Amino acid sequence: MAAELGSPTLVLIGWVVAGLITLFGALSNAEVASLMADAGGEYVYFKKIYNRFFAFLFGWSCFTVIRSSALASIAYVFSQSFNNILPLPTLPDHIASIEWFGIFTPFDNFGVKLLTIFLIGALTVFNIFGLKTGESLSRYVLLAVVASMLLVIILGLTTGGGSFSNFMESSASHNPGAWYSLEFIQHFFAAMLAAFWAYEGWSSTGYLGSEIKNANRNLPLALVSGVIFIIIIYVLINFTYLYILPVNQIIDAHQSQNTIAAIAVVKSFLGSQGALFMSLLILFTTFGATNSTVLPPPRLYYAMARDGFFFRLASYVHPVYRTPSKALVLQALWASLLVLSGSFDQLTDMLVFASFIFYGATTLGVFILRYKMPDVERPYKAWGYPVVPAIFILFCLVLITVTCMTKPREALLGLGLMATGIPFWIYWNKKVNEEKSAES
Repeated sequence: MAAELGSPTLVLIGWVVAGLITLFGALSNAEVASLMADAGGEYVYFKKIYNRFFAFLFGWSCFTVIRSSALASIAYVFSQSFNNILPLPTLPDHIASIEWFGIFTPFDNFGVKLLTIFLIGALTVFNIFGLKTGESLSRYVLLAVVASMLLVIILGLTTGGGSFSNFMESSASHNPGAWYSLEFIQHFFAAMLAAFWAYEGWSSTGYLGSEIKNANRNLPLALVSGVIFIIIIYVLINFTYLYILPVNQIIDAHQSQNTIAAIAVVKSFLGSQGALFMSLLILFTTFGATNSTVLPPPRLYYAMARDGFFFRLASYVHPVYRTPSKALVLQALWASLLVLSGSFDQLTDMLVFASFIFYGATTLGVFILRYKMPDVERPYKAWGYPVVPAIFILFCLVLITVTCMTKPREALLGLGLMATGIPFWIYWNKKVNEEKSAES
């Protein structure tokens, strides 16, 4: 975000704006989630709101871009943090710089990529055998992360040796043009892609809508308070980073590929021991996050395969461990290819770009279902309807358009991977229709 904007103040504004848009999306999409809370997620939402093809396109996009990129990118952060503790080997420059089709860089940052692939493979095996790292630990992980972040904020602002003058300084690349100029808008949206990756996960907050007492009051209250808390934490921690280190040093950390800003900041005022602590904390949390990201998507692929709209092997259930083992392996193989394809930023930008296409489609579903099912009781109705959902849909359209302009490679890769599902749809849809005709 600092590299895109070059201004500490704009970076913080980017976090706030992305947080508010996230809140608008959560408040809007929760109506659809609560209305069909037991129906199986977005795959079934889209069959109900639109048609089977759009539902298939969502599931295919989860496999090729959204969920596989999420798995790859979180595991990537684990490896980057490990690299800060124990530097991983790299290939010679003449090999690392090899590009395929001017897009893919499989040998760049090769040591980090190999560890990322190993982690994905190992956790896939654990989940095939039905082993769990302990779901009950998730609350303690959350408490440890928040406590550590608050500790960094307090120590950084009191003993970090920072200066408010850092907020007055901008990088050499910063262009202080008008905020409404096309160049500024492009850079601002490109920066927010990173913030949206950090906020990712909000789409699941409405799934419990039908199970919450007095959902019309308690669900939006939980969403608002939860997202606002996260916004405050992110803004405070980034304020601390920029207070301690000038924006140019933050940008240098980004350009060094495997240097994580949080570790660079903590190292600047707590020394190598502080950097080690932060690296271990990131290792701990990203390991847990990677593990929790492995299992849910194959359930979607399993459901699609049972419907006849995905590879048949994904419907296989291990006879002993009762897990979708082949779907898990398929996911691990594809996520590993995504890791090799490029950089961390490329993964996260593709993920956010593709996600917002379907986030917008779900929110549009609020209007469609209000028209199609006006008399159905809704456990929760979108707060601020129709203004808040309309703002979110408009933002999704702008984000998609601007990303195509500012990140054409990532946007085209995302759209291309999504489009690869069309020939598969034609084949599988024909096969399903033939089977139905044969049965009748």
